[in-house]
Parts: sequence; structure tokens; C-alpha cells
Amino acid sequence: MQKISHHSARTIVGGPYSPAISVGEQVFIAGQGPISPATGEIAGDTFEEQVELTFQNVEEALQAAGCSLDDCVKVNVYLEDMSLFDRLNAIYKQKFREPFPARTTVAAGLWNGIKVEIDAVAVRGCCA
Repeated sequence: MQKISHHSARTIVGGPYSPAISVGEQVFIAGQGPISPATGEIAGDTFEEQVELTFQNVEEALQAAGCSLDDCVKVNVYLEDMSLFDRLNAIYKQKFREPFPARTTVAAGLWNGIKVEIDAVAVRGCCA
């Protein structure tokens, strides 16, 4: 089986990595944060704005690999502070439908002071 890197037109920010890698029908999405596609800079003044932009970036990486959020089977969420957990859940429930992907949420020291980072594993076409 071959490992294939998937890129959108976006410039990669923060280091050498592939936004999405697929092996067979499995797709692995690298940690995405609230980076503006227009500027390549951190965007979003509020936590909610940062979460929405982060999900847009996750969706863009998934689409580059031929997937959508519906194909996600595992999601990892990294929060600046666990006190943001309920606010995250309010948005998360709008992005996924039941059965929800397996998920881990932890507090972490995040790159350049962002408030949220999300990575995911999807299986291409699993939930079409």
C-alpha cells in the first residue's frame, strides 16, 4: 500500500508536514488550527471564531483527500484550557452527526498561543 500526501492550495504553516495523508481508504489529518487561508496568519478574536476556522481547515484538508467530516472516525481536540470544553461541545455537535466520531479532548500548550487545534482520522466513503 502506498502513502499519498494531499494538499490544498494553502501554504503550510508551522513546519514540514502533510495536511492529509492517506493509506488505502484511511485518511490522517494533521493538527489544524485557526489559520486564515487568505493570510496564513492566526485569526479569530474569540474562542468560537477560532474553533469555526479550525473546523474549516480540517474540512479543507479532508476534501483534498476526497473526504468530509462525515467520514471521520476519530477526532483529537487540543484546548488551551479545559474550561473551554462546553463551548467546544456546542460547536462540535453542529459539525458531526450521530454516531459521533470517537474523540479525545485534552488541554495542551498550543503553537503561538492559539486556543484550539484539531486532528482527525477518516475512512474515505465510510459514511456516504
